[in-house]
Amino acid sequence: MAGLSLQSTYKLVSGYEIPVVGFGVYQTPADVTERVTLKALELGYRHVDSAKVYQNEVESAAAIRQSGLDRSQIFYTTKVPRTMMGYDNAKQAITESIAAANLGYIDLVLIHAPYGGKEARLGTWRALVEAQKAGHIRSIGVSNFGIKQLEELEEYIKSGGGGEISVGQYEIHPWCPRDDVAEWLQKRNVIVEAYSPLVQGTRMKEQVLQKLSEKHGKSPAQILIRWSLQKGYVPLPKSVTDSRIAENSQVFDFTLSEDDMESLNLDEYAPVCWDPVRDCKI
Repeated sequence: MAGLSLQSTYKLVSGYEIPVVGFGVYQTPADVTERVTLKALELGYRHVDSAKVYQNEVESAAAIRQSGLDRSQIFYTTKVPRTMMGYDNAKQAITESIAAANLGYIDLVLIHAPYGGKEARLGTWRALVEAQKAGHIRSIGVSNFGIKQLEELEEYIKSGGGGEISVGQYEIHPWCPRDDVAEWLQKRNVIVEAYSPLVQGTRMKEQVLQKLSEKHGKSPAQILIRWSLQKGYVPLPKSVTDSRIAENSQVFDFTLSEDDMESLNLDEYAPVCWDPVRDCKI
């Protein structure tokens, strides 16, 4: 972890670079998305995580264009929604997201969830591969896929389906660690992204966090983001408050010890978001 900063990157299997922390805009209202995303970019974030279903792609991308930064310096993600699964629907979703962003290309497009069945999942993947080959998308991946769906996709890719899983995005934090999924992905050099790394603010008063916060002179949110980084993940904290956007980026000047990390091994499974990883059975 030595030497990491907000602009540090990991290499994706696609060959591109992804910044080690992203700025999430889940549940951020469209009328404030542009402002807060621009603030994040001013503070040094170089990675913006949106989705078609968030209904703020246009505003997220507008902030990127207005930032004055070279397009190549910013990593932008969106996702194909569960309501547009299958080859034809996914092609439409991708086309619409590319137009909404108007950034020349999209760095990463994920399948937002594995719902719809095998045929729909693989058809959606085929649409992503085609868009990647056409240069509209640089990297592709999945979100909320269980190991069953990951293995199904891996088999399809190996049998000639094309593409590579560059990123897997999941709700991950000490109360929903998903060690099995993370291990599966990391063994294949797939970058693991952690959404809701701050547990949507619901665990900030937990004693374990309070102790670590006092020990390190850092906020509970900073402890959680640091935990995610030290696990090798790319956390995607979100906020609409300028001071917290800044605070969430100030996580590179301290280290959690082995004992600290072990204290956050809580043996709990309590997601705060939807849970397609366990809920999707087909």
